[in-house]
This record gives sequence, structure tokens and C-alpha cells, in this order.
Amino acid sequence: MNFSFTEEQLALQDTLQRFVAKDYTFEKRQQFMAGPDGFSRDAWNTYAELGILALPFPEEFGGLNGTALDIYLTMRALGTGLTLEPYVGTVILCGDLIKRLANAEQKASVIPQICDGTLMLALAHYEPQSRYRESAIDAHAVRNGDNWTLQGHKAVVLGAASANQLLLSARTSGQAGAEDGISLFLVPADTIGLAFRRYACHDGTRAADIVLNDVVVGAHALLGPEGQAFPAIMQAIALTNVALTAEATGIMQALNAATLDYLKTRKQFGVALSSFQALQHRLADMAIATEQADSMALLAAIEMGSADFAACVQRASGAKTFVGQKARLVGQDAIQMHGGIGVTDELIVGHYFKRLAVINSLFGDLDFHLQRYSDMILPA
Repeated sequence: MNFSFTEEQLALQDTLQRFVAKDYTFEKRQQFMAGPDGFSRDAWNTYAELGILALPFPEEFGGLNGTALDIYLTMRALGTGLTLEPYVGTVILCGDLIKRLANAEQKASVIPQICDGTLMLALAHYEPQSRYRESAIDAHAVRNGDNWTLQGHKAVVLGAASANQLLLSARTSGQAGAEDGISLFLVPADTIGLAFRRYACHDGTRAADIVLNDVVVGAHALLGPEGQAFPAIMQAIALTNVALTAEATGIMQALNAATLDYLKTRKQFGVALSSFQALQHRLADMAIATEQADSMALLAAIEMGSADFAACVQRASGAKTFVGQKARLVGQDAIQMHGGIGVTDELIVGHYFKRLAVINSLFGDLDFHLQRYSDMILPA
């Protein structure tokens, strides 16, 4: 297994790190978060210019044929800047579903718009009663001639406030909880019958609950074979969870650097806090935990190339569990060593900690993935 990066990958990482350091400072991020979109449209356009919006898509549709390893490097760099743009939802999560389920005509229509930054997408899949269970879908779609009528309620749809189009999951057959019978529809966000309740998440990103009241879409809105979207949804969520672990390791690295800098500056009893042996030991523990988490995120990204559906889901759950445990240690220690100032809005450390908490909750928390991982390895 090759753990080395190519020159192109290292150049991409360096470019993104310089972008974050220069154009995505903490002060600018605060301004973006307070704006009407909750993120920067200019930054999104820069992502398009840098090519990271086109990264995972095939060349025939204007993409760059990137891999999960390229996504790992991108997310780790973006994590240090706590970027607010809906990159995960549009490019990684919805982008993977488009690649897996859309026909050639749909891909030719959607992917180039993602690549040039004119189209943002959001996946409306989870529901209030689902509690991370991907198959617990009650929303339903009924065929009426050449059209489909959708009814249901979707919860915590990330990026829904800014999305031009939604990927809506609905049951076209089967009972709630069954894996078979779930279909996916590509629906414009301004379609009649969609009701949004928008709000800010704990980390400053935006989400929405969506109620579907007799939403009528044409037959062309269906992605992939009817009732067979579940495996693609599971694989896209697995890939997204691996990307989130990479983002978490970028945040952990930034927390270590910020904590070390603070301890070197802050003095007690006339000496810098960094001279205290007990705090040096905690810093060492944070550094070790970050390296372990980064290694696991890298391994999971490499293994996402497997054609084995179950193996991808298992490895993503294992990575999410392990990195979540290490992120909790690093985040809590960073806050404690900063003291009271660590939880104020004026310092980026508290915002790093909030983002780690949200990452742990997205698409299954630590306990959920630990249970899934243990259940999947039990037969072996």
C-alpha cells in the first residue's frame, strides 16, 4: 500500500494552505458567518478556480478524476481554516451520488455546473425519527402518470439554505426501515410544495428542515433505478464520513499549534506555561493523538477505492469512531489549557472545538459508528 503523495497532490495541499492563511483568516470567517449566506461566495468561486470543485468528477464531464486521497488532502487543508462553504454537501456527498446514480444526460447537465461553481446541492435524506439509520425513511413518492408526487419531512439538511437543487430520498415501495424501495430525486429548491425552516448549526454552518407537501416532479427527476438508491446512499455517506475525519485531523493540528503558541506566550509565576512539565505531557498526548487520527483518516481514504460496498461502510465507521475519540481528547485538552478564554467567540480555539463536536454528530456519532463497526466485524 502506497502512503506517499504525488507532486500534484502536494502542490494542491500547499495552494490550499496558502489560501486559508491569506484569504480565510479567523476575522474574515467571522464576517462570512454573519453574512446572509453564512459563507463566502467569493471563496466558493475561488474553489472553482483552484479546481477542487471539479476534483472527484470524471474528465469527460469537466472533472479532474480525483480520488478519495485527493479529497483527504483537500479536507485536511480546509479544516484548518474552518471553512463554511457547503463543499462537503455539494461536492463530496451529492457529487458521489450523482456519479453513481445519474444517467449520462443528467451527469452532463449537473456535473459541469458543480465544477464551475454555479450549482450547489444538498442531500435531504435523514428524517426526524431516523436517528442516523439510513433506511428509516417514511417520506414517500407516488407515481402519477409521467410525474411523481412526494410527501414527507426531512431534518437537518446541510446546506439547504444555499442549494439550487436538492437530492430528495423517498420510498417508492416497501415498509419504513427496509433497504429496498428507496429512490432518489433531483428537485429544484424552488419547487412548489417545498417548505423550509432554516437555522444555524452549533458551528455556524447553516441547515434546514424541509417539509414536502405534494411536491410534483417529472420522471426525469428520478436518479438511477427506481427503489434501488440505498447502496449508493450508504457509499456516499461512507465517503463523506472519511472526508470529515480528514477535516477533523486538520482541525486537531491547528488546535495543537494554537495551544502550544498560547502556552509559550501566557506566563504564570513569572515563567511561560510551556515550561510546566505536566502541560508538556498533555501537549505530547495531543500530538500523539493527532498523528494517530491522521494515520487512520489517511488509511480510510485509501481504502475507499475498494469495490466492496460493505468493506467501505465498515472502514468508514471504524475511522469515524477512532478519529472521534482522539478529536474529543485533543479538543477538550486544548480548551482546558486555554482556560476561560478558550470558550469565547473572540478566540478561534472555541470554534475549532465546536466544529469537532458537529463533525462527531454528522452522519452518525461515535457511539453509533462503534456499534455498527462491532456488529459488522462480529460475524468474522
